[in-house]
Amino acid sequence: MSCDYTHSALHGYLDGELDASRSAEFERHLEGCRECAKALETQESLRSILQRSGLCESAPNSLRKKIRAELDARTSVPITERIPVWRWAAVAASIVLVAAISWYAWPGSGSATRNAAATPFTAAELIDAHIRSLQPGHLTDVASTDQHTVKPWFNGKLDFAPPVKDFAEDGFPLIGGRLDVLGGRNVAVLVYGRRKHFINVFVLPTKEPDTPIHPPGLRQGYQWLHWRHQGMEYCAVSDISVADLHELAQLIYQ
Repeated sequence: MSCDYTHSALHGYLDGELDASRSAEFERHLEGCRECAKALETQESLRSILQRSGLCESAPNSLRKKIRAELDARTSVPITERIPVWRWAAVAASIVLVAAISWYAWPGSGSATRNAAATPFTAAELIDAHIRSLQPGHLTDVASTDQHTVKPWFNGKLDFAPPVKDFAEDGFPLIGGRLDVLGGRNVAVLVYGRRKHFINVFVLPTKEPDTPIHPPGLRQGYQWLHWRHQGMEYCAVSDISVADLHELAQLIYQ
C-alpha cells in the first residue's frame, strides 16, 4: 500500500484488533482511499473463501503418535543436545500451514470435511444481516418471551417449522423472532438476549448430516458459531464472548 496506512493497520481493522477511535479513523480513511478500500475488500473475500472451505483438519492418530514419540526421544537426550522448543513450534506451524494449503489446493481432497463446515451463505452475508437487525425496528417481527407465541408465528411464513425454546433460566431469555434472507433463501431468526447484548440465531432446514458446533469465526468484532442438528442448520452471531455464545449453542443443541 502506498498511502499513509500500513498493512498492519488494515489487518488490525479486519481482525477487530483496533480500538473504537482507530477503527473510526480507518473507516473515514476508507471513504477517500480507493486503494485501501480495494485491499480490504480483497482480504475480506479471501477470508470468507477460506472460512467456507473448512481447512481445519484434525491430525490422524498415527501422526500424533509419531510426533509424540519423536518428542519423547528428543527429551531423553542430554540438555546440551536438545533442540530449543521454539524451533519445534516453528516446524509444527510450518507443517500445519503447508498441509492446509495443500489440502485446499488439491482437487477433491477433503471435500466431505469442507462440506461439513460450509454454510449456504457467506460470513459477510451473516454479519450484514446481524448488523442490519440492530437498526431500530429491525430486530424482531414478533416480540415475545413466550416460545409458544414465537413458534406459531412462523407458521405459513416458511416451509419449515424452526425449533423455538426459551433459555431465560440459563441467562439467555428469548426476545422474539423474525424472517430474514441468507444465501438467497428465507430463514428463521430467533433472537436471544445476554445482559445488554443481542444474539441472532439463524435457522434453516438442511439435508446434510449432523455436525458438532464448529470453531468460532470472527469478523468486524462479531463472533459466530455454526452447527447442524436434527435436520436444521444453525448459525448464532453476536458481539458477546465466545464462551457465552458457545453456552447458548450447547443449550440449543441439546
